[in-house]
Amino acid sequence: MTSIPAETLSQSIRADQTFLQSILTGLQAEQKTIDSKWLYDPKGSHLFDQITELDAYYPTRTEIEILERGLGELAPQIRPGTALMELGSGSSVKTRLVFEHIPGLSTYVPVDISESHLLAAAADLARDYPLIEMRPIVGDFTSDISLPKDLSNVPKLLFFPGSTIGNFEPEGAVELLTRCRQIERVDDFIVGFDLVKDPCTLVRAYDDELGVTAAFNLNLLVRINRELGADFETAAFRHEARWNKRDSRIEMHLVSKRSQTVGIAGKRIQFSQGETIHTENSHKYTTDRFSDLAGQAGWSVGEIWTDEQDLFAVALLKPE
Repeated sequence: MTSIPAETLSQSIRADQTFLQSILTGLQAEQKTIDSKWLYDPKGSHLFDQITELDAYYPTRTEIEILERGLGELAPQIRPGTALMELGSGSSVKTRLVFEHIPGLSTYVPVDISESHLLAAAADLARDYPLIEMRPIVGDFTSDISLPKDLSNVPKLLFFPGSTIGNFEPEGAVELLTRCRQIERVDDFIVGFDLVKDPCTLVRAYDDELGVTAAFNLNLLVRINRELGADFETAAFRHEARWNKRDSRIEMHLVSKRSQTVGIAGKRIQFSQGETIHTENSHKYTTDRFSDLAGQAGWSVGEIWTDEQDLFAVALLKPE
């Protein structure tokens, strides 16, 4: 495998203590929660890649169709020598689309919390695109984003595909977009977001018949057991996806099948039968609502591309 050095942001995860504190804080809340970023250990990242290939999971294939059209329109606007900075490295399928449609990119800067997944993706890309410098950064893009000084004055295209923006509460989405607005010399920002649609289609996308999404969600408990020495019995929990109409979001939960007690780092966490751990939100937007959020963060909307069925959207944002 090609060796790709990774740079570490000053705010990047100090893994064990940060993970432990986050888990204990979330599980001791009235509504037990686990931050969705912890879903993406190496196993979780692999399972998510499998989810994106499921028939029921429309966002990935629909976004790819949109990008194939939209990137062609965007390409003439991108200056030679621009750096592509991606929030979350994903499976790199969409990254390859950018490389293919926009010639002259100088550097690729993916920022991701999962080091092994990040470096493997960067190494694969390095083999196929040797003229593009790979600068992977292991870090949490939900915190302040700092780049190496030598990239400060390089023009940048930001890339945030996959509707990950929907994992944030609307206020958090504005905060993230605002932090991205503060990155120096950003010319354009491509953001994928999911659109409001019928609840049956949404629930089916997050609770597939093959159980891959359930395995993805339950892997959180496996990770906590492995890394924090907890004693979750994974068979005592089940995955559930539910539509929250009031907040316009799909919620993922882990539901306790019975009353039980779980130990983590000397703490005893009580669960009643039917009690849930809220593990992820995926907010769904109208194009007007997303445009409003972007405007609050200092971005203007250059274009919004959608598919023929209006399942998904990709926004091209410009700094105001």
